[in-house]
Amino acid sequence: MSKPPVGIANGLTNYGDRDFSLYLRRSFAKSMGYSNAMLEKPVVGIAYTPSGFNNCHRHFPELLEAVKRGVLAAGALPLEFPTISLGEVFLNPTSLKFRNLMAMDTEEMVRAQPIDSVVLMGGCDKTVPAQLMGAVSANRPAVMLIGGPMMTGRHQGERLGACTDCRRFWAKYRAGAIDEQEINEIEGKLATTAGSCAVMGTASTMACLTEALGMCLPGTAAIPAVHADRLRAAEATGALAVQLIGSTLTPDKIVTQKSMENALRALLAIGGSTNAIIHLTAIAGRAGIPVSLQRLNELSDTTPVLVNLKPVGNGYMEDFFAAGGMGALLRELKDLLHLDAMTITGETLGERLGFDSADWVDRTIIAERNKPLEPLGGLVALFGNLAPRGAILKRSAADSNLFELEGRAVVFTSLADLAARIDDPNLDVEANDFLVLQNAGPHSESAMPEAGYLPIPKKLATKGVKDMVRISDARMSGTAFGTIVLHVTPDSASGGLLGLVRNGDRIKLSVKDRSINLLIDDVELKRRAAVTKPAVEVPSRGYARLYQQEVLGADEGCDFAFLKPR
Repeated sequence: MSKPPVGIANGLTNYGDRDFSLYLRRSFAKSMGYSNAMLEKPVVGIAYTPSGFNNCHRHFPELLEAVKRGVLAAGALPLEFPTISLGEVFLNPTSLKFRNLMAMDTEEMVRAQPIDSVVLMGGCDKTVPAQLMGAVSANRPAVMLIGGPMMTGRHQGERLGACTDCRRFWAKYRAGAIDEQEINEIEGKLATTAGSCAVMGTASTMACLTEALGMCLPGTAAIPAVHADRLRAAEATGALAVQLIGSTLTPDKIVTQKSMENALRALLAIGGSTNAIIHLTAIAGRAGIPVSLQRLNELSDTTPVLVNLKPVGNGYMEDFFAAGGMGALLRELKDLLHLDAMTITGETLGERLGFDSADWVDRTIIAERNKPLEPLGGLVALFGNLAPRGAILKRSAADSNLFELEGRAVVFTSLADLAARIDDPNLDVEANDFLVLQNAGPHSESAMPEAGYLPIPKKLATKGVKDMVRISDARMSGTAFGTIVLHVTPDSASGGLLGLVRNGDRIKLSVKDRSINLLIDDVELKRRAAVTKPAVEVPSRGYARLYQQEVLGADEGCDFAFLKPR
């Protein structure tokens, strides 16, 4: 019985003559200088995502060489290929709109090209979930290599890290506490190295959850981008990709109901980004696994916050790495995890963690279970007539004094309306009001940007108000903080009740009861619905049209309907 083809003999271009197809492919491959010996080897594809518009990935050329070194030493041929790259702050209207496009690009290139396994090189907020979504759908042997977080900068003796500190200082600037000269100085000190944000933002959260899922090498999630260990991790990842060739350790064996629940536990314990709920739901959805927000609440009530990193605490990702990283955290959660979940190394999570937790752990950064930073998980899902399919609050980064509150709605009908009026000195707003932003969800023209972190109105910020209840169908950066209700589903643009809120309406928030309700009777709501048309206009062509027609709600990960398995 002949062996199945490997390397460039895989998946031949169809010219109606298989031998001619291989002959032609080899002849063109030889134009790149490869020897016969190299062309006989199995191929490790490397999904390579540098971009002049992605500062997080500027160290990827050096990282790529380390991956190739690992692949070659293990006996295979490394071949990198580009996909689109999503630089978080360089995309309009928001990077989330293009996450599914990158996932499609990744999936199709992994499936179409002659590769026996693949290394996924990602790091910035949307690249990691996009690559994992594509890998799950393609279901070829795959391993993730995280780019790593930035190191911190300094300003007048104080450590700085993008982007929690950028928001903190911007709030001071808006309140008049610092001047233009100082904010300009800070601008040049917030992001001083390659890598993703230095705090537990979305990029770092997704890196940590990738390790909790078992889709990357243990101990590699938190290594700083510029650390020599990051290069050693790249080399080891290349070697692991060779070991995966011909194995059954495909993503469907790793991304399971059990590993997804492990990732949710980790998310709650690190006080991670609200965006991770959307991304985990999308990744799980590609495997046909539902993510229940009710189950999230159950896990949150039994999972303490253990990681002291901004925006929830005080530290930075370089501290988390030095403190023991995900290994130390997962060992603290051991009795709450599914230890029989399989990981990419072929070990179960229990085998990976071992039974010896004697390694040194910095307890100022990773707390013990019996001395948690907070007794309950960092995130909570809210339900009610305003969010029948759910909304998310990051309670670990919020003011608990605002958790049980009824307030008057101050409504902004769009991002443009918000920008035009938030600093108007005549804005009718008080500190105990609820700021409400409409038409910023996945079905809106703005495609669910990180606009949920509504600024405190200037007239209140200058009086010292630092937090208010803010409600929207938008997202917020994982680096942000405040009492902010996000991902309200259904969103305004698809006919959700959020779009019917009017100035002066009363809204009741109860974190204890997991509820968010608009205190308006059904008769009035029906009257408003009858005269309110969601402001959705389907674009005439292109990806924007595809996005508008196919995007699902936040409760389904904002994936495209046609990309989920039937």
